[in-house]
Amino acid sequence: MLPKNLHQALTGLPALCQGRADHLRDWLENPTGARLAACAVAIGLGGAAYGFTLGLWRAPLMGGYVAFKLPLLIALTLLTNGLINGMLAQVLGSGLSFRQTLMALLMSFATFALITGALSPVALGLVLHAPGPGEPGGTTAYRTILLTHIVIITFAGITAHQRFLPVLRSVSAAPGAASLVFTAWLAGNLLVGAQLSWNLRPFFGQPGRPVQFLRADWNHSSFYESIWQNLSHLLTHQHQPGNNPT
Repeated sequence: MLPKNLHQALTGLPALCQGRADHLRDWLENPTGARLAACAVAIGLGGAAYGFTLGLWRAPLMGGYVAFKLPLLIALTLLTNGLINGMLAQVLGSGLSFRQTLMALLMSFATFALITGALSPVALGLVLHAPGPGEPGGTTAYRTILLTHIVIITFAGITAHQRFLPVLRSVSAAPGAASLVFTAWLAGNLLVGAQLSWNLRPFFGQPGRPVQFLRADWNHSSFYESIWQNLSHLLTHQHQPGNNPT
């Protein structure tokens, strides 16, 4: 049987997705250990459920890998940014303690995991009824499922973050500090999350490439270096003789 405090915290998780300001503020101002643990459980279970559907189309083994890697990605992002975001909250005048900062980040990621976890049956049904890799229509299925996951992740990410800005404003000590803190947190999570997802790839998997837990070159290059190389290649290719559409 679960401890009473933890059970109460777990039953309060749906209110995070509902975006109830009074509930969010109460959790932020009273970051108990049970509430921190409840958010961690939501991230683990919701992330694992959605992660399995994310990698399943490529192979069941890939689904199992991603079921582990998606919560790991969130945990590593939190560990990397936790201290930095806590310091930013202090420097920018929000008045939030390090524990409250951790609570805010956990609540945001827990909401993301709950939303994606709730939508995992939709993604699962799409995968089960789509042609597999190498089958007729497999290329179209690959693109369709990938785009569907992008839409789900984008929707969950925007929804999870936008509901916390009004709450941060209501608890911040200085006017305007909440917007600065929120922007700094969001930028840090995006920058760190993008790089960690690069290191932990693959998540969706590509047809024709082997199923792997990590790429052999997982620690080579970086997400941002890859973007720069692709952009440079595109610009160079466009300016080569014979490639000018005019």
